[in-house]
Amino acid sequence: MRRIMGATCVAAAALALAGCGVQVQDETPAQFQTNSDIGMYPITAKVTGGALVSPPVYLFLLSGGQKVPLSANADGTYQTMFPVKCTTSFPLQFLAVWRLQVGATRQALFPAQPRQIELTPPPLTKQANIDTSGKPDKKTRAWQGNVQYDFVTVPQVQITGAHLEPVSQDKADVAALKRISIVSTFPIEGSCGTPTAIELASKEQRAHVNLVIDTNDPAYPHWTTQVDFAPQPQGAL
Repeated sequence: MRRIMGATCVAAAALALAGCGVQVQDETPAQFQTNSDIGMYPITAKVTGGALVSPPVYLFLLSGGQKVPLSANADGTYQTMFPVKCTTSFPLQFLAVWRLQVGATRQALFPAQPRQIELTPPPLTKQANIDTSGKPDKKTRAWQGNVQYDFVTVPQVQITGAHLEPVSQDKADVAALKRISIVSTFPIEGSCGTPTAIELASKEQRAHVNLVIDTNDPAYPHWTTQVDFAPQPQGAL
């Protein structure tokens, strides 16, 4: 009987594909919003097996040298949460392993070549407030604070430089540039998931300015943040 079934799988190509094989339908989205908190993404696939396939079918996720098993559900879907951090994409491919009723074990890759799952990073800091409620520094006679950036697309990053621009061409905004300065020196080294700060100082208690930074992160070669110096109400976060 085993010889007959084995011959069926080898000799009859159409029957072999239908009865002896499995199909994996990747249901994972092509793109995710970057999750900088836990860095985990849901991977889902659906598996169907031919008439000569003996359950269970084992399914593994292959990505960047990692091999992660997926858990099977009653409806034929397989799922797992895959950890990915500090990148803008990751390759995704599945390895299916199954047994035939004749006892032979087979495996196949789906798809034949990995596909790339894109990770869309969140924007960097668009606006920052620096509290000037207290007295200015006695030595510099300025209020000082920092603007923080969270980089999540590369393991290491450099803020290579920065400059200030007026928020508008209004006379007060243009004049504010003379009273606000960048205290930090460059380059500033940073790492994925750790806030990287630029120190600013203002000799005006109320002023605002655009801080433009340059980085070696391809996702953010340049970025503009509006910075407002102003007294903050008591109890404000």
